[in-house]
Amino acid sequence: MLIGSHSLTLLSSNLQAINFAVGAGSKIFETIDRVPSIDIASNTGDKPENVDGRIQFKNINFIYPTRPDVKVLDDISFDVEPGSTVALVGSSGSGKSTIVSLVLRFYDPISGDVFIDGHDIKSLNLTWLRRQIGLVSQEPILFSTTIAENVSYGLVGSTYENLPDKEKRERIENACKMANAHDFIMDFPDKYETMVGERGTLLSGGQKQRIAIARAIIKDPKILLLDEATSALDTQSESIVQNALDNASKGRTTIVIAHRLSTIRNATKIIVMNKGVIIEYGTHKELMDKKGYYSRLVETQQIQQTSKAEENLNTLDSFITPPKDEVNTIKDNENQQITRVLSNESQLSKQKPDIEMGYNGHHYNAWELIKKVTFINRPELPMRFLGIIAAIINGCIFPIYAMIFGGFVQTFSETGDTLRHDASFWAFMFLLTGVVSFIVNFIQNVGHEFSSEKLAERIQSMYFASILRQDISFFDEENHNVGTLASHLSLDVTHIKGFVGSVLGNLLQAMAMVLASVIVSFIIGWKLTLVCLCAVPFLVIGGSIRVKMVDGFQKKTKKAYEYSAQIACEGTDNIRTVAALTRENDLWEKYHNSLNEPMRQGFKNAFLASITIAFSGCITFLVNALAFWYGSKLFMNNEYELKQFFTVYMAVINGSVSAGRIFSYAPDVSKAKFASVTIISLLERIPTIDIWSKNGEKVETVKGHIKFSDVHFHYPTRPNIPVLRGLNLEIKPGQYAALVGPSGCGKSTTISLTERFYDVTSGTITIDEMNIAKMNVNNLREHIALVSQEPSLYDMTIKENILFGSLPGQKITQDDIEKACREANIHDFIVGLPDGYDTQVGQKGTQLSGGQKQRIAIARALIRSPKILLLDEATSALDSESENVVQNALDAAAQGRTTLAIAHRLSTIQHADVIFVIKDGKVHEQGTHQELLKLQGVYYKMVQEQGLGESN
Repeated sequence: MLIGSHSLTLLSSNLQAINFAVGAGSKIFETIDRVPSIDIASNTGDKPENVDGRIQFKNINFIYPTRPDVKVLDDISFDVEPGSTVALVGSSGSGKSTIVSLVLRFYDPISGDVFIDGHDIKSLNLTWLRRQIGLVSQEPILFSTTIAENVSYGLVGSTYENLPDKEKRERIENACKMANAHDFIMDFPDKYETMVGERGTLLSGGQKQRIAIARAIIKDPKILLLDEATSALDTQSESIVQNALDNASKGRTTIVIAHRLSTIRNATKIIVMNKGVIIEYGTHKELMDKKGYYSRLVETQQIQQTSKAEENLNTLDSFITPPKDEVNTIKDNENQQITRVLSNESQLSKQKPDIEMGYNGHHYNAWELIKKVTFINRPELPMRFLGIIAAIINGCIFPIYAMIFGGFVQTFSETGDTLRHDASFWAFMFLLTGVVSFIVNFIQNVGHEFSSEKLAERIQSMYFASILRQDISFFDEENHNVGTLASHLSLDVTHIKGFVGSVLGNLLQAMAMVLASVIVSFIIGWKLTLVCLCAVPFLVIGGSIRVKMVDGFQKKTKKAYEYSAQIACEGTDNIRTVAALTRENDLWEKYHNSLNEPMRQGFKNAFLASITIAFSGCITFLVNALAFWYGSKLFMNNEYELKQFFTVYMAVINGSVSAGRIFSYAPDVSKAKFASVTIISLLERIPTIDIWSKNGEKVETVKGHIKFSDVHFHYPTRPNIPVLRGLNLEIKPGQYAALVGPSGCGKSTTISLTERFYDVTSGTITIDEMNIAKMNVNNLREHIALVSQEPSLYDMTIKENILFGSLPGQKITQDDIEKACREANIHDFIVGLPDGYDTQVGQKGTQLSGGQKQRIAIARALIRSPKILLLDEATSALDSESENVVQNALDAAAQGRTTLAIAHRLSTIQHADVIFVIKDGKVHEQGTHQELLKLQGVYYKMVQEQGLGESN
């Protein structure tokens, strides 16, 4: 009966976990059972043997399912002949990228049909369809693995997927040569085995894009889709890669989306779109002769050239393939940045830090963790103490129960009225014990559960705040990827909450029961107690072995589970790239295989742990046998009465069962311990550049005088790889300055240092002659606004996204928001939406086109009226017309503020007050557009390569 009550107690204490599991299970099975309308798992559909690559759009109308009131394509019809190159140009949001999505069948049109070689794509097998197509997106996504493996993902499902390793490597290298990536890859210490980091963050934009191009062409697809495939390349690299793309396009059907019109002037057909309809089509020459919409787009991208420069200007084709020494210069410049992933990066990926050290390198023992978690939980300490006291009282009930039980058994040796009286008395004692048990159990669970819920809420908030507090170098480390941090934020907090809730209450109750049982047993009958307690050391030994095994299991599996979480996050976060590569099954296998090690360790741990559990359960019955054998001797010798024997027996049995229960909580204790290490270590980690710090000089206003003096810099995770090598530049207040140069030369690094995302290795950066290293970080950034090359929008409304750019305490009105949007040329588009400024943009702004996202990002930057404006390729995703309007708006917005712009499209910065040409981490040339043209140096050649004259 007593053992049964223990089982009921355990069952009731785990009801919360059972309910949670049922709820989670229902959601999981709901997802598993959902069959999408476009089902990648379906094996139905035609798989034609030969593909010519003819694409036909017939009367296509389309709206996005989440935006049913906005028509994106309006009765679109056009043909793409096999082996031809068709370019789509037009304003942002005109439907160009939507056409690419329809070809890949990410969506189905609401009416009309898309045909490939005369087959309606709805009748084709979806996996087969996507495997005939190579895609390079505007924002190329690389996966957190080696360069070779990233390129090989393009082979998934193709006839080349199962080639021998040697032949597969040859194919990878050939694809990289076609994409002009082979040379810079071979200069790395690990060559094709170089890790690219999460989302390819260890590569420059141009390098990422070329690897993505190699991935797209490696399987020799019949259809090639290029959605702004060269948008992230500098001028010189773009011409080389464009030549590679032209070669790669031969013999296959190619659809190109381009805002930089120099890349599509030789297309077979150019289709000009606006607001979801086709307004012009023809060759470059035919459209130029029409003097229509396309002609105006071209004119907006023309760059002013001096007459002397025009005399020396050769045709564009003579610059498509630069001289060999120039190619080497480009390659060397790029490698200075990418070689950041040298042996240091390889070693970093192989590190397996001690899990007990956490983020700040400090070893924590159990007592330290208890004190720190208790300190966080201090507002709820009264409730916590109430729960602890109730748990202790609850533990003491069972020894009292043993005394009552002993008295009740003794009653049966009596007769008559004495039996009736004593039986009633002990029955009442049982009733009273039950009432007390109800009260203390209620208080115990309320106290612990309330405290644990508040603790979980507080820790999650503090942990997320600490993540945001960390400097950028923290996120450069491989072990601090999104998947790992998200796993800690959810699972680790759950482990701590579970332990300090019901588990802690039950653990304290069991410990109190053991201690109280031993005390009562010694008082009632010390001889039998001593004999029975000889089994306790075996319980302790078995339990300690179990704790040690579980501890080791947690260490071994924690890293594996973090890796699997990273795979899941990476896959879902980049689902469009995964779908285009048909990597769904491959990614599932990778995720499944990542769980093999935890599963193997789990089987091993289950086998060994089961031995100790079985031993603990066996001890209870061995104690029973010993107690009855020795107790009978004491009873026959008249040393013990029935009451003494059964009281000691029940108390010792309670104690042994409770001792076994204590060790059953070993997994929860171990999980909570390691979760606490992870969380506490980050909470106590003070970054070098601390946004929480109140230290540093503060200024009310700045003029915007920026000066770099002999700045040297390397990234903290790659200390042996210099990026800037004595950079000197000066931007006077109110000037519009531009940085140009090859990919990887340090332009974006200069922006990062101005924002103080990193501290310089040596040299100084001053704003208004004040060293920014001595300024308060938040105060510094309040005077600066940044628009990045790949704008990040949040899954909220347009208005809320723009308000993110406002300063703390800044009062922003609707008029202010609309003014910023007009300056960014996005207001008219927004008010044309059914929900206007309250339109949801989707995760990462997926409901908007690239140009629309970038213009909202520009509006977000302008809302705070910054004195310093940093533009890192701020117009790279804009069409020519919008770019011209936005550039004029930015030029106007630059009045009265200092602007530092990075640009590959030189037409956007030709009117800058000063242009810095960066090379080898230094300023190689500087001056105005006209002054640099007269030098006929690096900048001059870049200008020629972006010419948009007549094609030959």
